[in-house]
Amino acid sequence: MRDNKSIKDTIESLQLRVEKAALRAGRLASSIEIMAVTKFQPIETVRLAYTAGIRIFGENRIQEAASKYGEGVLGSLSGARLDMIGQLQRNKINKALELFDSIQSIGSSELLEAILERFKGRDSSLGLYFELHTGEATKSGFASLNDLLRAVEHFLEARSSSQNLKLKGLMTMAPFTGEKNLQRKAFRTLADASLEIRNHFDIPSFGELSMGMSADFETAIEEGSTMVRIGTALFGEKKQL
Repeated sequence: MRDNKSIKDTIESLQLRVEKAALRAGRLASSIEIMAVTKFQPIETVRLAYTAGIRIFGENRIQEAASKYGEGVLGSLSGARLDMIGQLQRNKINKALELFDSIQSIGSSELLEAILERFKGRDSSLGLYFELHTGEATKSGFASLNDLLRAVEHFLEARSSSQNLKLKGLMTMAPFTGEKNLQRKAFRTLADASLEIRNHFDIPSFGELSMGMSADFETAIEEGSTMVRIGTALFGEKKQL
């Protein structure tokens, strides 16, 4: 486990890289948030990242998130937010609704419908991000822009019974490749999809682009990312707990 100074120094270095990428794109670095992906990281490391200024955390798996952030742990980190970024199985939706502030991996109409149904009657709020498939090997996410637009339309029609559900933005994973032109194409596809949604629908809460990870976040920022999901570049190589 890294110590406090090591994580603080790493975060400062990441923030500098974010600033430089934003400058190249003519953007403000303040418009871009760093999410710490804490898969396989102990809660002690999470606390160090929080102390160093990180406020958004991401987890891939329900079971690990529950063991790490449950029992009031997240509440003890004032202003912190926990997002689900991994694929969500329908039989674990109820637990996800209890744990997470946002779900960033809504990639099918079936999953969206299940969440809409199970969220009814809840007093808590939940942010949603629709995932668009832009070329990553796992092929997760909505397959096309048309599928995505239909899902947004359905969400708007159904949310009358779930006003605490907010559509926050879109998410994608670029291809796992060293070819920046392919990464850039994926990120540009998501940015274009976001523009299409904003042209078709009036959604005040909508506008975030969650794209870019440790190996490609600077390219993502150049293409409009508002949230980069950083694991390895922050904590080093993952080691299973």
